[in-house]
Amino acid sequence: MPYRKKIAVVVTTFFPGSHASTLVTKLIEGFNYQGKIIKPKIDVASIYLDQIHIEDLGIALAKKHKINVYKSIRGALTLTPANDGDPPINDGSELMESFNPDSSGTAMGFWLPWEPGELSVDGVVIIGEHGDYSIDQHDRQLYPRRHFFEQVCGVFARSGHSVPVFTDKHLSHNWEDALWIYNRAKNLDVTLMAGSSLPLEKRHPDLQHEIGAHIQEAISIGHHHDYPNALESYGFHCLETLQCMVERRYGGETGISSVQCLEGEDVWLARERGVWSGELAEAANAVMTNKKSGSMDQNSQTPTAFILEYQDGFRGTALMLPGHLQGFGYAARVNGEIYNTSFERISKGGVVNSNGKDIQGLKIQEMVLTGKAAYPVERTLLVTGAIDALFKSKRNGNIKIQTPHLDIKYNPQ
Repeated sequence: MPYRKKIAVVVTTFFPGSHASTLVTKLIEGFNYQGKIIKPKIDVASIYLDQIHIEDLGIALAKKHKINVYKSIRGALTLTPANDGDPPINDGSELMESFNPDSSGTAMGFWLPWEPGELSVDGVVIIGEHGDYSIDQHDRQLYPRRHFFEQVCGVFARSGHSVPVFTDKHLSHNWEDALWIYNRAKNLDVTLMAGSSLPLEKRHPDLQHEIGAHIQEAISIGHHHDYPNALESYGFHCLETLQCMVERRYGGETGISSVQCLEGEDVWLARERGVWSGELAEAANAVMTNKKSGSMDQNSQTPTAFILEYQDGFRGTALMLPGHLQGFGYAARVNGEIYNTSFERISKGGVVNSNGKDIQGLKIQEMVLTGKAAYPVERTLLVTGAIDALFKSKRNGNIKIQTPHLDIKYNPQ
């Protein structure tokens, strides 16, 4: 049989509805695309679970498909047993001389030599989303995304070569760690792809700006729930909705020069001052199906606006409207005409109507098979930096924050 490439999956936790469940299951069992189940062309060889959820699905899924679950990220990438916390040694001969055969198996584990192993997979999928992790004073959940990536890169560096890596959603909850991940990937020549499935969702109506489009202004709208880190989590989605569209504007992406987070009544006042376009917001709202009747002003009591000013003078806004809608929408003015679309993942009545995760899984598979990312990781780096700066604006009285460090230039693919 021809060789099939294999991947290691590194996840925080695996329960019904989690990102691990909605993505890893597809990588193992197949993708539902255009009404057909497409069998994977790669194999999941190993799984690392950081936390076992009370409704865990990962272990049973692994057992069903004869996939080993490892105690460590190192073990999952090298396909070797865990070292159970004892100091690694290369030669256990002297210790073995004093080994008592009547002692416990744990003692035997201490005396036997342990090797770090070599990279034994062709790709890595990191899902650092969901789980019992601390939420800091700024309402950001401290997922171990950098830690996961650092462990992965440790195996790469020791083995002397790297394989493609996909990491789910934003690179980290803070800019410093996100930039470290990006630079570490560059240093080790890692093909890195990141972000959520939202840019891959089917759009209604179908809309994709031509590369080089003369986009004059744009807005995305979205929602969030009421748990503590929801604004950061769903704010990333709303910013990603905006960025995956406006990066195609004339001249390519130039980076963001400043950001400002507005909240409550200040959101509507900014509309009146022309900071963001009410006309575009209504155009985005018009194509949303899962929304309440009435105006966004009446329905959303705690709105938030993320105002982005770009290096080339372009301005974009991500408008969060909890209580008014579910899903994400977009509108832009291009050569004087308004274009709009929705990225809705939840249909009327709460029934999930989405194939974004299937497409995302297929893009990951393509990256592993070809060694090429399907879309630029710089998009995720820029959005990660933007939301980090926006939360600095939020906790410092909603002031404008200059972002010279977000001078990130790239061309869309």
